[in-house]
This record gives sequence, C-alpha cells and structure tokens, in this order.
Amino acid sequence: MMPEFHDTKPETNVQEAEYKRLLGYPRHYEITGRSRELADWARQWYAENGKPWIYVRQADQLDILNARLSINGVVFSSTRLHEQWYKAQAHTAILAAVSAGKECEEKARQLWLEEKPDEYFFLEIYGSAVVEHLITNAGARLCAWAEQQGMAILPHYSPGYPEWDIADQRNLLDLIRQKEFPEEIHVLETGMLRPKKSLLAVFGVTPHVNRVRSLRGLVPCESCSMLSCQYRRMPYGRARKHMEDVSQLQASVDRISNGTARIKSALDHHGKYSISVRALQKWSQERLHLNVLADRSVQVRFRYAGTTCCNEGRPLEYDYHLKLASATEGYRIIEMSCAPAPGDNGHAHMCEYIRNSEELERAIADEKPLLGCSLNEVLHWNRQFSPSGCYCDAASREHKWGMALEVIHYALVQDEKRRNAV
Repeated sequence: MMPEFHDTKPETNVQEAEYKRLLGYPRHYEITGRSRELADWARQWYAENGKPWIYVRQADQLDILNARLSINGVVFSSTRLHEQWYKAQAHTAILAAVSAGKECEEKARQLWLEEKPDEYFFLEIYGSAVVEHLITNAGARLCAWAEQQGMAILPHYSPGYPEWDIADQRNLLDLIRQKEFPEEIHVLETGMLRPKKSLLAVFGVTPHVNRVRSLRGLVPCESCSMLSCQYRRMPYGRARKHMEDVSQLQASVDRISNGTARIKSALDHHGKYSISVRALQKWSQERLHLNVLADRSVQVRFRYAGTTCCNEGRPLEYDYHLKLASATEGYRIIEMSCAPAPGDNGHAHMCEYIRNSEELERAIADEKPLLGCSLNEVLHWNRQFSPSGCYCDAASREHKWGMALEVIHYALVQDEKRRNAV
C-alpha cells in the first residue's frame, strides 16, 4: 500500500552543514561570536514556536505518454520532469506539501518592523532550511517504503524549478486538494505560497530500480542530505553551489579625504532615515564600498542580500553601482545601476524571473530613481514601504534603491563627522 501521511509534528533538527550552506558560509567555516549567537537563537526560537507539517499522498493516475505529463488528468508544463520520469519509466506519482508554518514568517516580519535586521535574516534563513529539511524527511520516508517494495523514489520536483513554470503552482495545489487536505495554504497570483516558507512537490515512483541507477541525476541519494539514511544507494555529493563567502563582502568605507579642515556639507547631518541607525551602521560597514577618484567623484558599490518570496526563500544578492559627483557638487548622482552579484544564482528562482526573465531584467536595468539629483534627496523621497526580499514588483525594487541610497548617505555623513572632529 502506497504511504499517505499527515505529520503535524515532524522532526526539524536542521543539520548544521545545511544551515551554514544556506547562510552562505563555506562548508568548513566555524560560526562564532555574534553570528553563532544569532544562529542558535533562530534555531531555539523555531523549536519553541514553529508549527511545521508534512502532507503526502499518492496520485490516482499518471500518464507520461504522448509527450506530456498528466497527473490525475491535470497536464503540467515541465518538459524536464516529463523527460526524467519517462526515462525512468515512472508508473505513479506521489504528491507532497510541506511547510515551516506561518509563525516563522510572522515573527520575521515583526523583527523587520522592530528594526532588527540581523535577527530577521537568520530566522528567514532558518525557515528556509526547515522547508528543505521537511521535504528531505518526506523523501526519506518514501525511500524506506519503496525499498521494501523493490521500487525506487525519484527526486522531488516543484513548480519554479528549472523548466517548470511557477504558474503550475496553483494547478498542483488544486490537485493535492482533490482529496481532503487539512492544512491552510494559498497560492498568490505571482505563484508565491502563503505561508511563504512552504513547498509543493511531486515524487515519481518506478519499479525499474536498476534503470534509475544508470541514469545520472535520477538517484535522489546524490542530493539528499540525510546522511544517516539506511537506504542510501549513493553518497551525498550534489549540494547546491555555495554562495560567495560572506567574509569577502565585508568591505570598509574608505576615508573620503585626508584633510583636517572643517567643511560645509551638502548633506543633511540631522536628516531622518527610514532605516534604523543600527542597520545603517552594520550595512555601511559590511555591504558598502566607497572609492574616491582623482577628480573627487565617488564610486560606490552596495551589496543587497535577501531571499526569494517563493521557492523555499532562496538567498539572492544584488549589487548597486553608483557614481557620485564630488562633495562640492552636492554628491549629485551621475550613474546608477543594479544587477545580480557575480556568482549569484538565487535571482533565477524569483517567480517573475521564471515567468519572464528578460522583462524583469529590463525593468531592473531601466529603473534609476533620483538620477541627476543630489544624494540628499533620498531623505525627502516619498516611497512605498515594501520590504519583500525579492525583486518581482516595482515597489520592492524602489524600496531597495531607497535602502541603498540611505546607507550611502549615512556613510558619507559619518565620514564628514569624523573629519570635522579631528
């Protein structure tokens, strides 16, 4: 009998290596100090407050003939998934939904509003790690069942993964709901799930175990991090590529001038920022690099680190590059651009990128707010508060530009204050 289960108290002890991977640390890096404190805090908070769940059941019908993938009569658009299941001669499908629960998302939103960006980031990432752990947990249970039946479970796949349109998210949820579904989960127009830290997926099942072993990429053990699994056929060796070592992102703000004379600033030293001073201090030290050129103009790079709003909240990084005129010209914004940071893969998992990557890239490239204006204008810029981690809508992109410009303004003001204090 094919397994069907609804687990409202699954084990969520995320492995340290997986947590570090999502945080962006190298495999052998030892988390210490403030980062260690935050990582442990997020883990403990979730253990005490999180309400994860797993739901799994078998589909009634699978059709992979006629060059299409149909589950219970619902046709899905993923050519890659169809090709994989066809090669493995899958004969049935298992539907799965997992979630870290709404509590994690609500707490993270509260932390952001309380101007606690560090706690927000670590809890966001831990929530994503829980989702990965839950789908791995579900896969391990299915593998245990399949082993006893002389069958094999194929790796899970989800809308929003390569070559599967995020728009199929709604069809998959409707399919899961064809039978009584006890949990509260919704699909927004963008394909994003609510609660955000959730995942819908399908597993293929095949009786042709030897055939699967000969097909590269179809043995789930290769990408399954559950190292203690007694049914493992191959070693774990295909974790997603590490993000850039965050220690390389910690750039200091260069001194703007070596002079000691007090100057009359074009920047408002008493202006009110929309971001907390604590966050401005941290980001100006860790994410910002300023370089003064021979003509006293300033080259700027600010690195934004966030997560996608769907697809398990995958980390992403964008670089903001600007050129400012000299201080005597009021730090007028001469050039500005925004693009994914070198080596970043997370941006490709944003729902709008999956839907139409060219259109999203063009929108991001064309948006240059305050170009030609003095940097001081950011303090008077009336923009919508939209702290979403992704770049899918104009309001969230505008919010991030405002954040980058405020960090730059703050850093320059602090430098002027230091010089005037000499």
